Amino acid sequence: MHRESLAARLAATARVLVREQIEYRELFFQMARRDLVLRYKQTVMGFGWAIFMPLVNTIVFTLVFTRVAPVDIGLPYPIYAYLGLLAWNFFASSLRFATVSLTSNGNLVSKVYFPREIFPFSAVGVALVDTAIGATVLIGMMVYYQITPGWPLLALPIVIAVHVALTAAVALLLAMGNLFFRDVKYLFDIVLQVGMFATSVVYPIERVGGSAGALLALNPLTAIINAYRAVLLQHTWPAPAPLAAAAAFSLAALAGAWVLFHNGELRFAENI
Repeated sequence: MHRESLAARLAATARVLVREQIEYRELFFQMARRDLVLRYKQTVMGFGWAIFMPLVNTIVFTLVFTRVAPVDIGLPYPIYAYLGLLAWNFFASSLRFATVSLTSNGNLVSKVYFPREIFPFSAVGVALVDTAIGATVLIGMMVYYQITPGWPLLALPIVIAVHVALTAAVALLLAMGNLFFRDVKYLFDIVLQVGMFATSVVYPIERVGGSAGALLALNPLTAIINAYRAVLLQHTWPAPAPLAAAAAFSLAALAGAWVLFHNGELRFAENI
């Protein structure tokens, strides 16, 4: 009985949260548009930065993993690395801006009512636009290397949805955490630097081996990036078990983070 009542309360809360996002969707798009304009305002390259960063990193890692410490991955390394970096940059960029999204909009948070999760969600939305722009280079590389996706490409929307869900969950937690404890953003930068090498971004995690490799393989972002490579570059369907585990974890994390964020909103104004 207790479990049923708890499930009912959670379901009711979920309906309220989703309904609020639908009602305030115009505000979400306005916030995302504002953040997108501000990010590239008074920059010479503009949206070119969305392409420049993963491209430069790809060149650096290509030199390292083809000249200094060669790895055999069964694919042209530049496109392998670029796709991993593109997916990672979406995750990292979303979180970098989401972490300070509440503290940098203090006036709105403390004076006007609307769902506060719009701020971290808009950071994720803007990063998604950047990723779409960066994907144009990926398409060009696929043409150059004569890689044509097959039927597994139909799974791409599912992979993107899981990726966005995981990113949104972490974005909510970091935005709320940084509001209560301002040193979260500094700790985040450190974790982010380590996180890229704990994920299958520029090299296959499977090559690590041992207990360390088994532990790194539990990273849901690794399963997501491997799924991108499967459907876009390797003409295969994503490995079902890792992707299903990543999807379950991402959805559960998003639900839990969203409820925590919602419950903490009453204390946001006093911590600005």
